[in-house]
Amino acid sequence: MLSGTTSFTSSSRTTRASLSSSSSTSWSQIYARRLFITDFIVLLIVIFGVQVVWFGFNTANLAVGQASGQLAVSYSVISVVIFTAWLAVLSIYGTRGHRVVGTGTQEYKLIADATLRLFGLVAIFAFLFQVDFARGYILIALPVGLAGLLFARWWWRQWLAAKRANGEYSARVLLVGSAASVTSIASELVRRPDAGYLVIGACVPTSLVGDTLPGTNIPIFGNLDKVSRALEVSGADTIVITSADELPPQRVRELSWSLEPGRQHLVVAPSLVDIGGPRIHTRPVSGLPLIHVETPRYEGSKRFAKRTFDVFVSGLLIVVASPFLLAIAAIVRLSTPGPVLFRQERIGYNGARFKMLKFRSMVIDAEERLASLQNEDRLEGNSVMFKMRDDPRVTPIGKFLRRFSLDELPQLFNVFRGSMSLVGPRPPLEREVDQYEQHVHRRFLVKPGITGLWQVSGRSNLSWEDTVRLDLFYVENWSLTGDFLILWRTAKAVVARDGAY
Repeated sequence: MLSGTTSFTSSSRTTRASLSSSSSTSWSQIYARRLFITDFIVLLIVIFGVQVVWFGFNTANLAVGQASGQLAVSYSVISVVIFTAWLAVLSIYGTRGHRVVGTGTQEYKLIADATLRLFGLVAIFAFLFQVDFARGYILIALPVGLAGLLFARWWWRQWLAAKRANGEYSARVLLVGSAASVTSIASELVRRPDAGYLVIGACVPTSLVGDTLPGTNIPIFGNLDKVSRALEVSGADTIVITSADELPPQRVRELSWSLEPGRQHLVVAPSLVDIGGPRIHTRPVSGLPLIHVETPRYEGSKRFAKRTFDVFVSGLLIVVASPFLLAIAAIVRLSTPGPVLFRQERIGYNGARFKMLKFRSMVIDAEERLASLQNEDRLEGNSVMFKMRDDPRVTPIGKFLRRFSLDELPQLFNVFRGSMSLVGPRPPLEREVDQYEQHVHRRFLVKPGITGLWQVSGRSNLSWEDTVRLDLFYVENWSLTGDFLILWRTAKAVVARDGAY
């Protein structure tokens, strides 16, 4: 959780967002139309492009009911049918809905699910009606089309994130609840502008109007009896109830009735943070929207699948990158005196100690010099991990290796042997563990990783509190899909080189 001094949404962003509320067409409709046009272009190019590649420009016929010789249909007709059906299932599965676009993995999952189900139906149709499809036509169109759709959505997501960073293309949120809960939820929403919730005001149990929440620039529009008026004055389109102690059930119900259907929305934020979507299930019981939060599981098939993935990928990378690893080893050995590899004891799964491998990027007596550097300027707010932007112990070649994270490559052997994973929390030193609060020890419920959420979210630029929060979020919500996304973001972070020193 961020402190009260967190930098919140600027008044200029609020002003732009409020002005945009006068538009007769919501941002979600505009964005959905753009996604539709992009999907249309991608599928048009892929389906008819595959047809031309596979059959050429001559019209090819598809046999239907070949055994009896009843019908022959042009592949152009089949391409039109698949093209139209593909666009339709993307709409039916809600892949352009404002609740799934912009953040998270749900948008990508829906696209993949819709695509696979469509081609499953095509396969069933071909079997039942004895349609003799050219297999190459289908086997090329399916993966290329899916890849094209996912890439296009990823590109639009980058564009949307940039817009949302400026306060555009976002739901305009009025927070309602106690001052403490409003401030807490606001800090989480402001930390992730790409989620699309722009906080423009609050209603709290106070008689102050025109004041701001402590430590923020979020204006207070009145007490909890003035919510409807505040909604009108602020131009908000979404009410987020952050606590229900001050609002009885009947008052919440009346508030929901007062909203304009289709344009204004009601969101109830429970007192839960850092909980992944797959663990949350809503179940209405007797009119009560009960939220079920599954307990994290670290055993069974998921753990087996993660270990299998680690062994396969690390083994493959070791084989493929072996010439590169040997070249780095030679450069390290020839550039400065000392061993090629740096072995350091770290704390891993269930608190077990192991030797973590890295290419040596420091002078031989780096550990002995550490005590003399403890009082030097360090990363502000990082009271546990020692990080120094211009560490004098780093060798010239070591600085280059660290800049591109090449010094971490020997940890592939740690992964292959089982002491580490490709993705996981950062493996700490024993002196760091001695300073842990009790809840931080949950990091040891999974294996430490070469990369993880903290590495792709700022690396050494993060405070200790943010590092812990990201690592614990991973521990509580890890999945193979999430691992794939973190690995992809790792590649981007390495290229950007932000926070690496």
